[in-house]
Order: sequence, then structure tokens, then C-alpha cells
Amino acid sequence: MSRIALFPGSFDPITLGHVDIIERAVPLFDEIKIAVGTNSAKNYLFSLEQRVQWIEQTFAHESKISVITYEGLTVDFAREQGVQFLLRGLRNPADFEFEKAIAQANREMVPNLETVFLLTSARYAYISSSIVREVYNHGGDFQKFVPATVQP
Repeated sequence: MSRIALFPGSFDPITLGHVDIIERAVPLFDEIKIAVGTNSAKNYLFSLEQRVQWIEQTFAHESKISVITYEGLTVDFAREQGVQFLLRGLRNPADFEFEKAIAQANREMVPNLETVFLLTSARYAYISSSIVREVYNHGGDFQKFVPATVQP
């Protein structure tokens, strides 16, 4: 059986921290599905199409990675996709507490879906999409926080 991981997020936009987690996860799994979630209650800075395009361009060289979109509960989508693992990145203790609670709830809903946590490399641990959006919105140089494919 293939080891397939789902890496869900809004990726608004994808950051070097996301890239770090994904690149380090590639040897661990047979396939990684990067799942760009949509939430009608959330206001995104970049369109869904733009976010997907940036991710596809960033990982165009990696055959084990695909990019898909979804709505609704991540566990329901994971079940539909037939994945066994959720991939999550941790930057700090606050991320751990938040992600641990979600992982435990997910496990109650889908017992055979395992969450795998990877620690973000220290040089990227301070980067978040919200920081990138704030820098971008105020005309700052956000390019040092995102892959070269992110060109709004």
C-alpha cells in the first residue's frame, strides 16, 4: 500500500516554511497531495487559482507532489482521497498546542488517519502567511519569505 500524505492549508501565499516542510516530507511518502482549502467565511488576499498556480510552479520538478483544492472538513476530504496521513508543520509551541487538538479531534472522527508533524527548520520558523500578507499589504519586501514563483 502506498504512503500518501495530504498537506492541507490555505497557502495564502505559500511560504518558504511550507516549502521546507514539503521538501523534507518527500522522502517519507510515496505521494504528497497539497490540498488548498477554501472557506467562504475567510477573506483571502490571493485567489484560489493564483495560490494553486504558485504551488504547482514551485513543485513542478517533483513528480510525487500534486496540488488539489477542497472545501469542508479536512478529514472528510482525506477519506475521499484515500490518504493515510495528514502532514502538518510546526513552527513553535503555540502551533503544537493548536495542531495537537486538531489531530486528536481528527483521530476521533477518522481513527485510521494519522497526523505526522514536522518541525519547520529554524531559519523559516518565524515565517507565516499572515506575516507575508502584512508585509505585502504595506508595500514591504515580502520576496525573502516566499518561493521565487510567488510573483503577484
